[in-house]
Amino acid sequence: MLQIQNLSFRIQGRPLLEEASVFVPEGHRVGLVGRNGAGKTTLLDLITGVLAPDEGEISLPKSARVGRVYQEAPATGASLIDTVLAADTRREKLLADANSEQDPAKLADIHQSLIDMDAYSAPARAATLLAGLGFDEQAQQRPCKDFSGGWRMRVALAALLFTEPDLLLLDEPTNYLDLEGTMWLEGYLSRYRRTALIVSHDRQLLNNSVDDILSLHDMRLKLYAGNYDQFERAKAEQQALQAKLQKKQEAQRKHMEAFVERFRYKASKARQAQSRLKAIERLRPIAALVDEHITPITLPEPEQLKPPIVTMVNVAAGYSPGQTVLKKVSFQLDPNDRVALLGANGNGKSTFAKILSGRLKPTAGEIDATAKLKIGYFAQHQLDELDENSTPFTTFGRLLAGKPERTVRAQLGARGFGIEKADNKIGTLSGGEKARLLLAIATFDEPHVLILDEPTNHLDVDSRESLIHALNDFGGAVVLISHDQHLIETCADRLFIVGEQTVRPFEGDLSEYKASLLRRSQIGPQSMDEPTKPQKSRKEERQSAANSRATLAPLRKEVANLSNKIEKLGSQITKLDNELSDPGLYAKDPTRASQLNKKRADLDRELTEAENAWLTAQEKLEEAADK
Repeated sequence: MLQIQNLSFRIQGRPLLEEASVFVPEGHRVGLVGRNGAGKTTLLDLITGVLAPDEGEISLPKSARVGRVYQEAPATGASLIDTVLAADTRREKLLADANSEQDPAKLADIHQSLIDMDAYSAPARAATLLAGLGFDEQAQQRPCKDFSGGWRMRVALAALLFTEPDLLLLDEPTNYLDLEGTMWLEGYLSRYRRTALIVSHDRQLLNNSVDDILSLHDMRLKLYAGNYDQFERAKAEQQALQAKLQKKQEAQRKHMEAFVERFRYKASKARQAQSRLKAIERLRPIAALVDEHITPITLPEPEQLKPPIVTMVNVAAGYSPGQTVLKKVSFQLDPNDRVALLGANGNGKSTFAKILSGRLKPTAGEIDATAKLKIGYFAQHQLDELDENSTPFTTFGRLLAGKPERTVRAQLGARGFGIEKADNKIGTLSGGEKARLLLAIATFDEPHVLILDEPTNHLDVDSRESLIHALNDFGGAVVLISHDQHLIETCADRLFIVGEQTVRPFEGDLSEYKASLLRRSQIGPQSMDEPTKPQKSRKEERQSAANSRATLAPLRKEVANLSNKIEKLGSQITKLDNELSDPGLYAKDPTRASQLNKKRADLDRELTEAENAWLTAQEKLEEAADK
């Protein structure tokens, strides 16, 4: 589907890609990963023709439709549903032609084309996409201009998905989605029938929605079969082997050099010594492992306080008289709490965070906070509030007014801003670097509570892992608002639902919350609270658990076996695709090329059968688990 050969591209003399090559097979969903600044977005620009390569070629089938979100949907008077429908320009033209065409034969052809493209089900498909991205039936009829930029980005994404391009290009699509929207997109992409290339740092999405991982590293491209966890394992094994080969080669080189030094001037050994010298010259060095050290994110330790540190009783708040966003909120926060706020965007999560941080005063109720309490607050909108012409040094210098320069630089260095970054203008920093700077500012006063509103949007996977370690080591309380499921699962101990104008605890983990969302989407809206289950004795619970394990064990084994089979078949197909992508194969050995194509078709059929069997087995397992 997508063929990239010997691609090179430089920006202001700095190389981003050097002789990069890869073949992406048709119908594969591929996650594009790499460090911030590695050139992932640039690669999408090269594929779409926004940029031209310095060298090399990018080829696609002539008729292939490439789709990408470039900007938010325009703020027009058109309704959301009409905006999405208008994205399919061919359908729009055919419908217009159907209204104006007078020739009966041509009119029949137009209607047949509309039937072939399933045009009459388009409104239902568009409504489904918008609903999945958080727009209810009423919102879908409202004009685009009624919505903020973040919501119009969702409309633009819905419009792109509606067109079902042959090559779907997505660049960090979850950055403007909430957890619910992210979960929906994850499921949608896992079922996408055409080819997709998705730039993302969301581990959960990369694990559940893609077939392969395309790594952009050291200016080269390499395709790995499987999801992100499998890619990490393969990469670690590759690095271990590379390190082992380097060590072995170095020992071999030293041994030959020692022989040469010992016998270089001895007549009987001179010829052998010369032979070893030539061997040393021919010894191809194993590529050195590039140091990928990520400066760890560190959080200062706060002074310990007695619990509770914050208590809310029947609190209400809004942004204008008569407009209540939250009401009857009762909440308690202890010094070591790890809380995640769940609920769709617009339900009041950020409002609650502002109340807790003191940025929004309540209109009713009481808030009792410990006198010494210090709260650090991080929100994505603060990125836009940074002074682009300032530098990390001058920004931190204001916080450390009166302190010598070496103290300011030492503080910055500890937070990942060494000499090479501390004096750069903030406008030139990457999104991840700005996020680190904001986090450093938010934690400067050694807060007892850290409120993080979408902290991972601009962090790559490794930086996200660093943040997780930092939060788990942090001695204070943490309140999270995030669409990053991995962050929530690894850092949060308590879940709270923000919805129906209040905040209430959710008695369960994230997987149970996701299951409750799925049930609601299937049977219609209902209360966010799960029904209370009758209490069982511990003996009954143990017996029930044992019975459940006995029932589920063979089903789990079947699912696991099929998963392994799918993974092996995927690896075999990838190997064949790599061999078939050699342009010279067909000229050199057409018989082998034909055999490989037949073998790939057989494997593809076998993979489809295995996937269908896995879906059936997985459904049986889920049904049994729900009983």
